[in-house]
Amino acid sequence: MEQEVLAYLDVDGNIVDTQTAAQQGATGEIVAFDNSDKALEVIRHSTAHLMAQAIKELYGDAQFFVGPVVDEGFYYDFRVNEKIGEEDLKRIELKMKELIKKKHKIEKYEITKDEAISKFADDDLKQAVLTRIPDGTVSIYKQGEFEDLCRGPHVPELRFLHNFKLTRVAGAYLGGDEKAEMLTRIYGIAFATKEALKEHLDMIEEAKKRDHRKVGAELELFTFDEESGAGLPFWMPKGARLRGKLEQILYKAHRRRGYEPVRGPEILKAQMWHTSGHYACYGENMYLTEIDEQEYGIKPMNCIGHIQIFKQSGKSYRDLPIKFFEYGVVHRHEKSGVLHGLLRVREFTQDDAHIFCMPSQIKDEVMKVVEFVDAVMKKFDFDYTMEVSTKPEKAIGDDEVWELATQGLKDALTENNLPFGIDEGGGAFYGPKIDVKITDALGRKWQCGTIQVDFNLPQRFEVEYVADDNTRKQPVMIHRAILGSFERFIAILTEHYAGEFPFFIAPTQVIFVPIAEAHVEYAKELKDMLAGMDIDSEIYDKNDSLNKRVRLAEKQRVPYVAIIGDEEVKNRAIALRDRRAGEKYNLTIDEFMVKLTQQLQEGTI
Repeated sequence: MEQEVLAYLDVDGNIVDTQTAAQQGATGEIVAFDNSDKALEVIRHSTAHLMAQAIKELYGDAQFFVGPVVDEGFYYDFRVNEKIGEEDLKRIELKMKELIKKKHKIEKYEITKDEAISKFADDDLKQAVLTRIPDGTVSIYKQGEFEDLCRGPHVPELRFLHNFKLTRVAGAYLGGDEKAEMLTRIYGIAFATKEALKEHLDMIEEAKKRDHRKVGAELELFTFDEESGAGLPFWMPKGARLRGKLEQILYKAHRRRGYEPVRGPEILKAQMWHTSGHYACYGENMYLTEIDEQEYGIKPMNCIGHIQIFKQSGKSYRDLPIKFFEYGVVHRHEKSGVLHGLLRVREFTQDDAHIFCMPSQIKDEVMKVVEFVDAVMKKFDFDYTMEVSTKPEKAIGDDEVWELATQGLKDALTENNLPFGIDEGGGAFYGPKIDVKITDALGRKWQCGTIQVDFNLPQRFEVEYVADDNTRKQPVMIHRAILGSFERFIAILTEHYAGEFPFFIAPTQVIFVPIAEAHVEYAKELKDMLAGMDIDSEIYDKNDSLNKRVRLAEKQRVPYVAIIGDEEVKNRAIALRDRRAGEKYNLTIDEFMVKLTQQLQEGTI
């Protein structure tokens, strides 16, 4: 059966909807009505407008700001006098379905910006949208009585929009400005088929169960305290054990690869941040203070500290590459509206490293980092993709330097037959980068690691080495983080494994459940033996029934629960429940220790 046409792709790969194609008399490669990324962009953008139309019919005073497509579907920001809650979403959905039955076509027309300013003279939100449009002509999409400013693209008719779901209501500051008015925001999702929608909704339900904030509270890993400050996590003992194991595994992996540990201050004079360019390009995200009548900045990144350490002694080309790494605590002023558990915080710790090398070493060093990334991601069962991010609007350095650095990253990947995408304008302000995007057990993509090639900071801080011809030359600085941050990576790991962490990083690896008081001493002996092997265990010996204690132990999602009774004490053995394998079996102490030792070694990267 021939698929219907939703839109077309122009020569640059941009989507041109059928309305625009008809106006311009041009077509290109077909975007069919299916669940491809391009088709979903058109479907979801159109469903956002359908939702706005339904809201307007239900709440006549509603005024609309913007309704873009985002990674999680779409949303619309709007103002309404009534309070809208989750219980109202069903009513809006029913109105949307009613409107689809009216079989409205979606039409496009254009007017001048001045005409639009006059047309929407009584709508301050539309006026705010118009200030963001630089063009002299604006487009408007109309369906039935509803119309809105929009550049598109949209489906030709409402009949393409049957498979949608409104997912949540939130507040959103106008234009993302915390000092501006709070608007209502409704999120939704849409697909071409009923089956794809159901699959996605099932995934959302599973994601709710795995939400790291929920699992983190259940397993007592971390907590937040609004009185102490938003976006500042407190690590509880079990969470700190989990984090410590991850740090130790990465520490050993860095040392095996020739990295040297360093540590820089968490606060520096503001002049250092002016020199680096952070103050101009990143100042709004920094925390600044004054000490002895001088301005200081708490570090949002670790680069400057590593540069200063490099400069403490003369370096020769024979010394390069030099690799410094640090678990660097950084602070960034994130807006309160974007804070989200451990995924978006104001204080976090990067697994940060900087490699100082000669230009001729860039490709080899980038590939070594990519291999390091690959080893880490395989260890935690993640698939991943890579993107090369190019020069952003806010950047330091000459175009020629940027081009040289960008080409170096592309060449490293191309020559090693590694596929990558391009993220135009997504680079750091001081250099282009490779972004590593991982896919978790639910098929969701997360931005984690990054590899950045930087010619700019070494130049700004006059970093030099003595070349083989005895001249002084500037090294290249490769910035890289593999996890991104420990906070974010642990949040992703928690959801990826649904709290059932691999043995080598599990916060509690074994829980001993003695059947009676007479068996507690043997449990303590085993616990002490495991402590000597850096294995964390607990004993559940409270005055509860055996079944209750076993249930409580299993709720902790530990790899192993060991039941100890008369037979186990007599035979110096263990009755083991293996959570991951879903099996029960008996082992001697020696067999048990060998098994755990092997599983610890699985954490080697």
